Amino acid sequence: MLKLAYNRLLTNNYKGMFLFYRDVLGFKPCYGDENDVYGEFETGDTTIALFMREFMSGVVGTGDKPTDADAQDRVAFIFEVESVDESTVTLKSRGAEFITQPEDRPEWGIRTSHFRDPDGNLIELYHRLSV
Repeated sequence: MLKLAYNRLLTNNYKGMFLFYRDVLGFKPCYGDENDVYGEFETGDTTIALFMREFMSGVVGTGDKPTDADAQDRVAFIFEVESVDESTVTLKSRGAEFITQPEDRPEWGIRTSHFRDPDGNLIELYHRLSV
């Protein structure tokens, strides 16, 4: 049986990503710091880890491939919050740049807003709409 242990983001901007997940999103580091090449954050029931992309590419043999491509998003981190509106205001005050404002999505049964981390990973905040 497979059990998801954590999500690891591979990055070329480790320090910027570490500072964003710690200082903007407010996650507590449980391993590493901004001067490392690997770090982990407590996020509730799971962990987000950061790792320098070049080190992982050496392990899996993809160092000769391009590191970035202009494409639609392939992954999104979804965070449940008590209030999308309040969380959006708080994260904006810490430097997050939102690409969508809080909006009800009745067809999904939730209210959402969206922003990106320094590597461009899509992040969604949501809370369930009252029935």
